[in-house]
Amino acid sequence: MAEHERIALFIDGANLYATAKSLGFDIDYKRLLKEFQNRGRLLRAFYYTALVEDQEYSSIRPLIDWLDYNGYAVVTKPTKEFVDSMGRRKVKGNMDIELAVHAMEMAPFIDHMVLFSGDGDFRSLVESVQRKGVKVSVVSTVTTQPPMVADELRRQADEFIDLVQLAQRVGRDPGERAERPQRFHERRPASQTGQSSEDLIDT
Repeated sequence: MAEHERIALFIDGANLYATAKSLGFDIDYKRLLKEFQNRGRLLRAFYYTALVEDQEYSSIRPLIDWLDYNGYAVVTKPTKEFVDSMGRRKVKGNMDIELAVHAMEMAPFIDHMVLFSGDGDFRSLVESVQRKGVKVSVVSTVTTQPPMVADELRRQADEFIDLVQLAQRVGRDPGERAERPQRFHERRPASQTGQSSEDLIDT
């Protein structure tokens, strides 16, 4: 990355958490921010997650508050609950539209978009941003079975960065005592309601 390259990060919170967890480490968000600040002019670092609003305590709230005060633009919206055809309670939480809108709005002002997600639904977004002259890097992993990144998204990106390659620079050191905000991990909204991850509808 060029020293004066204008960079924006777009982080699919639940997806990044699941990817890091599959690789056996936790993200240190302070180090993540510093890593990309060192690569160019970091203009924005967006972090997207859905929240369960009616809970007295949410395990993700301390992380969200920390990010909000420490250089991230946090974007949240409440999850929606419904009952499926089998009578099972489901929780729906999807931030794809918000991420896509912000990416298109930022495209004229950046040179490089870094997308932290493996969701194949973002392929068309990546293509659209590229048509505006913006380089797009996708951060996920292919080292898991199955890979966390969709093949069509990886192919569309100008650069694919395997999260394994960043682990030493953005992972939390297990030997250090974690600061309070970093003890709270990103979880899919389903885990906050006692539902299994399979009960979260991400469409």
